[in-house]
Amino acid sequence: MSDPSGIAADQLRAFIERIERLEEEKTVISDDIKDVYAEAKGNGYDVKILRKVVSLRKKQPHEREEEEAVLDLYLHALGMTGPAE
Repeated sequence: MSDPSGIAADQLRAFIERIERLEEEKTVISDDIKDVYAEAKGNGYDVKILRKVVSLRKKQPHEREEEEAVLDLYLHALGMTGPAE
């Protein structure tokens, strides 16, 4: 049904309710992820490094290689690496 301003109220309500449900699910999933990281930390793993590994696994090999090359270039320019081999 449309109200006088032309908005389909039922459709709008359905979208809002779907978004709200998904936001709730996102919160639950986020809490689950935090629990897994806490468990890993409790077993002696470095959470910062685990997050980095997860981030790297999302990328294609060529993307990782490109980032590493640029990082090496920047570190070298700042004198933060050892002598060139």
